[in-house]
Amino acid sequence: MEIEIGQTKRARRAYSFDDIAVVPSRRTRDPQVVSLAWSIDALKFEMPVLAAPMDSVMSPATAIAMGRLGGLGVLDLEGLWTRYEDAEAQLTRIRDLDPAEATAAMQALYAEPIKPELISARLAEIRAAGVPVAGALSPQRTQEYHEAVLEAGVDLFVIRGTTVSAEHVSTDAEPLNLKKFIYELDVPVIVGGAASYTAALHLMRTGAAGVLVGFGGGAASTTRLSLGIHAPMATAISDVAAARRDYLDESGGRYVHVIADGGLGTSGDIVKAIAMGADAVMLGSALARATDAPGGGWHWGAEAHHPELPRGHRVHVGQLAPLEQVLFGPSSQADGQVNLMGALRRSMATTGYSDVKEFQRVEVVIAPYQSH
Repeated sequence: MEIEIGQTKRARRAYSFDDIAVVPSRRTRDPQVVSLAWSIDALKFEMPVLAAPMDSVMSPATAIAMGRLGGLGVLDLEGLWTRYEDAEAQLTRIRDLDPAEATAAMQALYAEPIKPELISARLAEIRAAGVPVAGALSPQRTQEYHEAVLEAGVDLFVIRGTTVSAEHVSTDAEPLNLKKFIYELDVPVIVGGAASYTAALHLMRTGAAGVLVGFGGGAASTTRLSLGIHAPMATAISDVAAARRDYLDESGGRYVHVIADGGLGTSGDIVKAIAMGADAVMLGSALARATDAPGGGWHWGAEAHHPELPRGHRVHVGQLAPLEQVLFGPSSQADGQVNLMGALRRSMATTGYSDVKEFQRVEVVIAPYQSH
């Protein structure tokens, strides 16, 4: 339903995770018989979780830990780990920054050039641990560094920007031809963010194995303040899931995964993302709260140190528990921040669904939270 804003502009009502809730059905299950397994291309995982490529969330060590726990850690190949030999020292500097100087200091730190040999070294470290290897570049850097990434060897490649389109227009440089690029790669590619049916459908037609929905970095992003851009996630996921359905028919059976990316601070948000049609979730702030996360209780994304227009902050998210406990519990608090997968499993059991794909059919109601 469209709403008239004024005589020349109409708008559609869109919903965030806080506006909706899932509804139990007539059947319930034991949580133990619920499967959280997820697979994309030939890769199989024990939970539908990707750790976001953000320096406060993923280091080579935490990417390895994530892989051993059954998820996928995605390393930011434009982050501190590929700019500095001693990235730990730079992380310590960021943690200790005065809030008033944080943005300018981070811009200076991230001005250090990316070193292809460090891309190779970091990915090799993850591969040596025997877990799936995934790295992320922005669309602007993909052309420049993808050969170094492929030489190092990845199982999955992520192209992640605030907004990624299949039809980028540029007068300064040759834009990335996504369709040609993905066709020539031997590894599955996840690309995003997208927030509309049309944008997602165009990305699916490039051959992407998965599409990221949203703009990531919800907790640390000021994209709405800076650019006026915002995607209420419940509606965005539903729209992109519709594109997945139509592309499945159009392509004769090619299934493209929908991955929610942004606004997923609690286990309830993860539940609602899958209920709206996501196959998996990409978590940032939810994992930055782990005591072994590289941010040390702080969280920031690439937007926070953009050289010309920062649109994010370094935010304090605190430290709650080790990564394994954040994901699998047990939890000693009732705010949905610890035991994320236990909560998802219990929600699926309570509503009677046995796997993630099936759970996408759960009934949903509009029930906005009332602030007290």
